[in-house]
Amino acid sequence: FPGSEYDLLDVWIDDGIWPYKKLVDSYKYFSANPSYWRMFYHLTNSAPVNYAFTWHSTLSCESKIRKRIESYNPDVLVSVHPTMQHAPLRACRNIAMSKGKHIPFFTVVTDLASAHAQWFEKGVDKIYLASDSLNDLARHRAGIPEGNIFRTGLPIRHDFAVQAKKLGDRNSPEGQAYQKQTKSRLGIDPNKQMVLIMGGGEGVGGLSSIVNEVYTALTMDGVDATLCVVCGRNDQLRTDLQERDWDAVLWGECGEDSSSDIFCSNTTGKPIHPKLLQQEHQGQNVSMVQEEEEKKEDDGQDAAAENRNGRGNVSVMGLGFITQMAQYMVAASVLVTKAGPGTISEATSVGLPILLTSFLPGQEAGNVDFVLDGGFGAFCQDPVQIGSTASSWLRDVELLHKMSSKAKEAGRPNAAAEIIADIGATTQTWLEINERRKRLRYRSSSSVSVDGISEFIVE
Repeated sequence: FPGSEYDLLDVWIDDGIWPYKKLVDSYKYFSANPSYWRMFYHLTNSAPVNYAFTWHSTLSCESKIRKRIESYNPDVLVSVHPTMQHAPLRACRNIAMSKGKHIPFFTVVTDLASAHAQWFEKGVDKIYLASDSLNDLARHRAGIPEGNIFRTGLPIRHDFAVQAKKLGDRNSPEGQAYQKQTKSRLGIDPNKQMVLIMGGGEGVGGLSSIVNEVYTALTMDGVDATLCVVCGRNDQLRTDLQERDWDAVLWGECGEDSSSDIFCSNTTGKPIHPKLLQQEHQGQNVSMVQEEEEKKEDDGQDAAAENRNGRGNVSVMGLGFITQMAQYMVAASVLVTKAGPGTISEATSVGLPILLTSFLPGQEAGNVDFVLDGGFGAFCQDPVQIGSTASSWLRDVELLHKMSSKAKEAGRPNAAAEIIADIGATTQTWLEINERRKRLRYRSSSSVSVDGISEFIVE
C-alpha cells in the first residue's frame, strides 16, 4: 500500500513459552508423518481444545506479546497464522484501551477450502477467505458477522497476476503463442507439451516413482513431452534424474515394483510395460529355434529400432528451488502436485489443470474437493494411475481446454492486491478516526465548565 512500511513478527518464537516456541518444528515433523498429523489435527480441531489453547496462550504470553507489539507502535496488525489470533488480538485491544486509539486487526486465512478452528476469531475487524466453504466455517463455527467476512481468494505472489494478464486465455491462439515463448525462455522445447511435477519445497511426495510412471506412460502412448520436475532442496533426486537410465525405466530395470498391473515379465524375467511386449513381438519371428549369436544380435537391433516406432519423445528436466514458478505454470499443460493451498491457487490463476497426488489429512482434504468440484482436475495416489491419467489428458485437447477454462474461473490472481488495498483503505480510515478522537479528547480536556457541565463530544 503506498506510503506504508511493514515488519514481520513471529510472536511465538520471540515471546512464546513451550510448547508454542516449538510450533514450527512440530509442524515440520507432523506434516512429514501424515498419520500423526491426522491425529494431531483432528484432536486440536475441537471446541474444548481450542478454548484451552486460547485461554492458556493468552494467560501465559499476552503481556509479553503486548509489549512486543507496543515496541513497533503499529497502525494495523495482520495475522496470517491460525495460532496467532486470540492472544495477539487481546494484546491489540489492551493497547487500544491504554492509548485511546483503535488498532485494526485483520486475519488473512492462508488455507484454501479446509481450515483449523483456530483461524476464526470473532473479534477481528475483518477476515479474508479464499472459498465459500471457509465462509460457512467462519460464520457458523466462530460467529463472525457476515459484514466482517470478505471472499477474496488466496493471496499469491504478484508474478502470477502479471503472468495471468500476459497469458490471457491459454486456449486462444494468443495464449498458445505466449506459452511457446515462455517455454523458449525457460529452455524448454516449445513444440512439446510440458508436464510440471511438484512435491513441495523439499521435493517430497514420492516424486521419483511418479516421474518414472509418467515418463513410461507418455513414451508408450506416443506423446511428445517434457517433464519438468521441481525437486526443491532435494539435490540427490535432481542429480538422480539427470543420471537416470530412462531406457531401463521403460524396461522395468529401475527397481520399481514389478507387481504393478502395468508391468509383466518376458522370458528373461525382466518386468516390462505391456505395450513394449506387444511392440516387441510385432513383425518378429517368435520361433523357439536357436540361431547363431551374430544373427540374434542383428535381430535384437532390428527389434529395438522397431520398438522405438510410435514412441513418444519424452525428456526430463530436474529443477531445484525455483523462483520462476509463475512462468513454469504458464508453460505447463498439466500440473502434478500435492494438494497444497498455495500451489492450487497459483495454478488456477493461470488456468492450469491439476492432477493431485496426495494431501495432508484435515488441513488439505477440502482442497481435493475444491479441485474435483471445480471440474479442473483429478486425484490419484497410485503412480501408475497418475501416469496414465496425465497421458490421457495430454492426448485429449478438448478435455484440457475445458479443465483449463474451469481452472481460470476458480482463479483469483489479484487476490493479494485486493486484500492489501482493502486493508490499506480501512487502516487509513481508522487513522483519521483516531486523529479526530485525539483532537476531541484534547478539546474536551481543555474545555471550560459551564454551569458545572463540561463540553464533551462523542462520535
